[in-house]
Amino acid sequence: MTHPTPAQTGIAPGETAEQHAHFEARIARGEKIEAGDWMPAEYRRQLIRMISQHAHSEVVGMLPEGEWITRAPSLKRKTILMAKVQDEAGHGQYLYHAAETLGATREDMLQALLSGKAKYSSIFNYPTHTWADVGMIGWLVDGAAIKNQTMLAGCSYGPYSRAMVRICSEETFHHKQGKEMIVAYAQGTPEQRAMAQDALNRWWWPAMMMLGPHDADSPNSGVLSKWGIKLKSNDEVRQEFINEHVPELLEAGLTIPDPDLHQDEQGNWRHGPIHWDEFWAVIRGEQGLNRERLGARQAAHDDGAWVRDALQAYTDRQRAVAAD
Repeated sequence: MTHPTPAQTGIAPGETAEQHAHFEARIARGEKIEAGDWMPAEYRRQLIRMISQHAHSEVVGMLPEGEWITRAPSLKRKTILMAKVQDEAGHGQYLYHAAETLGATREDMLQALLSGKAKYSSIFNYPTHTWADVGMIGWLVDGAAIKNQTMLAGCSYGPYSRAMVRICSEETFHHKQGKEMIVAYAQGTPEQRAMAQDALNRWWWPAMMMLGPHDADSPNSGVLSKWGIKLKSNDEVRQEFINEHVPELLEAGLTIPDPDLHQDEQGNWRHGPIHWDEFWAVIRGEQGLNRERLGARQAAHDDGAWVRDALQAYTDRQRAVAAD
């Protein structure tokens, strides 16, 4: 007689079915799981993977827009962009701290990123060719992120849920700022309108892919849904994003680059086929700027070594004083 494996049951060595039943009853009641609570090893592993990947996405996500700080067209636009990039750094900090509550270390997470072992949102491997890209990232990329993060604000792990509440409030400003920029350009000169349309042509499909593959093709969706980490499917979140953004883009006078886009009888906007081959190629680093993004993060990490060394020396000295 064969017995189910830990991979099939989700019960790791040293765990019991009773512990899992109690844990899943807490999830079913809508309780938040906190750092000191018992949790399955797989729940912890999935959260560390997901939260650290989210944190990596925030810090790598600073790069495409950060390239435009010195080229912003006005002091107002420059200060807005600087504040936004600074916010993204803060979001990375919130999320790294949330992952640390699960036992992950900052050093291990950063090493996983820099070595290419850990992933981040592939949308940040696309280049920003014009200033309008900065606005389109705010409107579409941050808009898609808000849809996903609003869902995660209700997830079962307390520290992650609470981090999402704060991050969403700040991302809302980023989204509004991006929309304001693109609407202004769409109503501006012919050159500005062309720039806005070109940015939409290049960012529409990556924003759609950013919300993840169909759940049937996502290996982690099942367990994430089971344990209340993920409350909606990728396709449900994508549909919410489309229903909100399509009317606004059309109202701005822009053309969405999807010839199959149409509205069904229920009022939902239905999109054409997504080219997932591009999505997976960008994730694997076969297309896009993965090498350049990781190179920039490695350079920043190396340049900051003296700060880490100084902080460690100060900490060691304070401990020595306390011990004396």
